[in-house]
Amino acid sequence: MIEDENKEIRKKEELKISEADLERLEILQKSNEKVGKQLTINSELGNLEEIDELRGLLGKEFENPEEKYNIYYKGIRKLLMEYLPKGKDYKEIRDIIYDEKNIFLNNGKRKSDNNGVRLSDGRMTFQVNMNEILDIIVSWISDSQNPFDLYRLFYDLNEKFGYGHEQYDKSTLNVANAMLKLSHK
Repeated sequence: MIEDENKEIRKKEELKISEADLERLEILQKSNEKVGKQLTINSELGNLEEIDELRGLLGKEFENPEEKYNIYYKGIRKLLMEYLPKGKDYKEIRDIIYDEKNIFLNNGKRKSDNNGVRLSDGRMTFQVNMNEILDIIVSWISDSQNPFDLYRLFYDLNEKFGYGHEQYDKSTLNVANAMLKLSHK
């Protein structure tokens, strides 16, 4: 009889949940209540707070069409038009530089891959790519303003990402190669 009572007491003690275990279970239960939200402990107040992860993501790293427009048209395009040599005599040089810029903006898509059609538009590329090109242009303006140096910077950027370069006819290829040779490293 006493042995049966002892067994029953042991079973009840085994089923008894400590305060700490109960608190852990409540936290675990709360963490599964809402998807996309996470619980955290406020170190100053010592209480639990919910963090809405989805809302946090929305505020970060998303493309902003207005900012992209400004970066492309008021930054990249405007600066290149202002600082690259103007006139018919320099059109081939400008086109070679623009080709190299556009390969990067289009993540390696080249016109020569599809018979003169890139099948992509640099004005709609990722904002990160636009910012990288803009940073290079701004740095180039403050450092040298030599168009061959800018071509080298874009060329090296495409090399870094393994994008390759446009395939030109022999005369344009000679100009592009000369630009690389004459650029500063």
